[in-house]
Amino acid sequence: MSVDVSVGTGTGDPVLSVTDLRVHYRTAGGDVVAANGVSFALGRGETLGLVGESGSGKSTVAMAILRLTTPPGRVVGGSVRLGDADLLAMSEAELRTRRWRDIALIPQGSMNSLNPVLRVRRQLGDAIETHEGRQPRRALRERIVRLLSLVNLPERVVDLYPHELSGGMKQRVCIAMAIALDPAVIIADEPTSALDVVVQKAVAQTLLDVKKRLNSSMILIGHDMALQAQLVDRIAVMYAGNIVEIGSVRDILRDPRHAYTRHLIASIPSIRERRPLVVRDVRAPDLRTRRPTPAMAEVAPGHLVATSDLEVTVDG
Repeated sequence: MSVDVSVGTGTGDPVLSVTDLRVHYRTAGGDVVAANGVSFALGRGETLGLVGESGSGKSTVAMAILRLTTPPGRVVGGSVRLGDADLLAMSEAELRTRRWRDIALIPQGSMNSLNPVLRVRRQLGDAIETHEGRQPRRALRERIVRLLSLVNLPERVVDLYPHELSGGMKQRVCIAMAIALDPAVIIADEPTSALDVVVQKAVAQTLLDVKKRLNSSMILIGHDMALQAQLVDRIAVMYAGNIVEIGSVRDILRDPRHAYTRHLIASIPSIRERRPLVVRDVRAPDLRTRRPTPAMAEVAPGHLVATSDLEVTVDG
């Protein structure tokens, strides 16, 4: 079932529209439904947070949007429209020209995605020249220095190897690679994971600065609701392969309507309140069972909630 999800804070027509996206993983026990008819739209200049626990399907959706799903996973249905083009329908050759140029990824664990034997200038330069052809050496270096300055890295980083960088610096180099060709859409898959709290804050601020300077649209994937609240315009909550609630940050945090959203927010630690750890009986759906996509009801303008029995049931 396709759901028309409003664009929200973006301007004009959506820059990216995902409709009824379905991804299955083939296993010995049958297909696992990792994305079950996921639909949303991303406005120009908007940041959408895609949140949920590990295994909810967030990264699966990101990989499917870019057509980077690998076996045993496969996209079995849906469309991903970037402007007027359907990324799932175009040829591999055309898709390669659009990745990085029109839509880019900051991958999960991106600190380990840098080539350990190449200097930063070579890795950024390769990303640029793959799409734009050979560049004059001095002009390319100056462009790379400007990119690094956008993510608050000094010029000396140009000549360093990845092992000479801290975790936060590596992450910012990956952000610089993602924005090298000024893409319309950036997908950041848990960009602050595996970083300490202080570095997380610095990287989060870098993402905010980049978004403001480039006016790019962004999908920010993660499970940290507190961090999402600082960075995004709208939040889409995923549970067991479904989007179960979507709305503005204010609506989701102040008036969550889905049971899973409420418990996800309740998991945010607080230094002001001491709460005992309560073990609850949560009955999750079997992902090997084919299930209908939950219907979405608009409970307030731009605030939609799944209405089927896929809501989390909590006893006690």
